[in-house]
Amino acid sequence: MSNLLLRTFLSVPVPSEIVKLQKELKTVVNNHGAKVNWMQNDNIHLTLKFIGDTPDDDVDQIGHTIKDIIGSTKSMQFKISGTGCFPKKERPRILWLGINGDLIPLQTLVTKINEALDHLGYPKEEKNYLPHLTLARIKYPQKHTPDISSFLNAEYEPIQLQINKIHFMRSELFFKGSVYTILDTHFLT
Repeated sequence: MSNLLLRTFLSVPVPSEIVKLQKELKTVVNNHGAKVNWMQNDNIHLTLKFIGDTPDDDVDQIGHTIKDIIGSTKSMQFKISGTGCFPKKERPRILWLGINGDLIPLQTLVTKINEALDHLGYPKEEKNYLPHLTLARIKYPQKHTPDISSFLNAEYEPIQLQINKIHFMRSELFFKGSVYTILDTHFLT
């Protein structure tokens, strides 16, 4: 048995148009000297479930568990549109793009995944699932808070998001940011 812990999560890859959009949106944020950490192009994704610290011995069992759930789910289509932030615009920590359409099938899938992984010892999320694409993170304390009003009011042509596969990912934290590795890919029907 190995004691190695991996940080893992489940995600959906996003269209390449997001990279161009992120570059455009970077220019509308007035940093006022604040540090805004924009996601690296390859790291932008739609998170379905952050699993967290996972013993490497559990990886196969998690993969097998989610494979059945994902494999019995029909592919889905959404639009990426709108912008937002968490927790509030006066002190934003996350800048994101919205996912719009009939979200019920996606929320149902996430609920099934949460319940199945809860039985394996990976607790369900307490909050309701709100699908979004994180574009930037802002850490405090720092002297200035960025002005994100132009970001929140930005308009762009909606981008199609087809969900037909889900990645089981590993995240490694480094000084210059996270590095993601695909552990497995599961396809929707």
